[in-house]
Amino acid sequence: MLKILLFVLLGALAALAVHDLVQRRHSLLRNYPLLGHLRFALEALRPEIQQYFIERNFDGRPFDRDTRSIVYQRAKGTDAEEPFGTELDLYRAGSEYLTPSMAPRPVRSDPPRVRIGGPDCTRPYDMALLNVSAMSFGSLSGNAVLALNTGARMGGFAHDTGEGGLSEYHLRPGGDLIWEIGTGYFGCRTDDGDFDARQFAEKAAHEQVKCVSLKISQGAKPGIGGVLPGAKVNAEIAEVRGVPQGRTVISPPYHRVYSTPRELVRFLARMRELAGGKPVGFKLCVGSRREFLAVCKAMLEEDTTPDFIVVDGAEGGTGAAPLEFADNVGLPLGEGLMTVHNALVGTGLRDRIRIGASGKVATGSDLVKRLLQGADYTNAARAMMFAIGCVQAQRCHTNACPVGVATQDARRARAVDVDDKSMRVARYQEATVKSALQIMAAMGVDGPSGLGPHQLLQRVDPHTVRSYAELHDWLAPGQLLASPPEGWASDWRAADPDRFTH
Repeated sequence: MLKILLFVLLGALAALAVHDLVQRRHSLLRNYPLLGHLRFALEALRPEIQQYFIERNFDGRPFDRDTRSIVYQRAKGTDAEEPFGTELDLYRAGSEYLTPSMAPRPVRSDPPRVRIGGPDCTRPYDMALLNVSAMSFGSLSGNAVLALNTGARMGGFAHDTGEGGLSEYHLRPGGDLIWEIGTGYFGCRTDDGDFDARQFAEKAAHEQVKCVSLKISQGAKPGIGGVLPGAKVNAEIAEVRGVPQGRTVISPPYHRVYSTPRELVRFLARMRELAGGKPVGFKLCVGSRREFLAVCKAMLEEDTTPDFIVVDGAEGGTGAAPLEFADNVGLPLGEGLMTVHNALVGTGLRDRIRIGASGKVATGSDLVKRLLQGADYTNAARAMMFAIGCVQAQRCHTNACPVGVATQDARRARAVDVDDKSMRVARYQEATVKSALQIMAAMGVDGPSGLGPHQLLQRVDPHTVRSYAELHDWLAPGQLLASPPEGWASDWRAADPDRFTH
């Protein structure tokens, strides 16, 4: 029997060697039959080898081990503390520091909430400081969505649906939802892919839908649409998205409902009316400051504003994106936040619009930094994935997620125990907000309203530290309308409410 098995094995290896020699796709295998396969095996294992055996605690990407460990520990309800001091080089250029006070405040026990709803909103919503960012059913498994929404219900925070439509997995647990509408208008689209006002109004009326968000662009791939292969469009996804089963679905890079800043502002007002007065906003990865100022001018002339704007940083992104876009297109979250915040302040609109921030928000210090840079609240996507078991395998686009989070493979998805993972989501969010409040108290403030850019320092070089108040322009209320500063004047003059232009 052993001889037979050995003979079969040698025969298989011989056949593989012959195949390697005659195939034309891989030059390496033609020159090194059999042995060349070792290279491909090592390449496939490289991410795991790098993550578990080579990288240090603080230099992994996209999230280092320290950050992942904090999320895991908080999700499990264990201590997220480290002995023996920081491993970071605090004298490295670019290092940032939050400033503690000599007179710390007591840590408040009631996490503050942010009222979302401008003067045109009749049904405002009180947003938590940390919420689940946009991730669609289809990108995530049904069990993953169930766990996230159940955790949101338990913790009293919001869950953004992503642009893939309202599924039963979003609705069944009863958690608060931000319904995101993308360029494909999934869940409220006509047969030819246009926006369907009737469907939108019906679904926006659902009690769980607290806000509606129009996705203009996302951090990982601003300016391009998405493709969902037909093989992944099963009956369930087809029903949720309102598309034909088994047919490839293409989300265009642009919206049909507007082509100018003025049309965008008018459409947002129409969405709010169709949604029965619920808060309406839009999400974007910031690019041209001039274009955003054009939207601000349109808001002023139309005398209507969205209730919120979510700034998505270029460092964000839970799904797959072309490497050139992920690495090179769009502003990082900090710059995007400061651009939007200052533009709204300078045009006198800031008190009407709340700003959300998404893009690598994972810890309490991340949350505080984003509030200092202009946000009112934050959203987290990948950190929430860590909370339900993601191990950063970076296989999200392959349908082969090893822990069942980012897949439609039912066998893999069963690994996500909804009861357990939903508790982890709630614990992680609660602990992270508590950490942010502890940091604020150490800085001598009672809450977000006491924070300012002077409390965030950045090391410019080994000998120089400057505050964000010194490093960046911070406009006064209405300054762009009265006397634009030199750094903003040319963009303000060129901004056209009837045209998107750089």
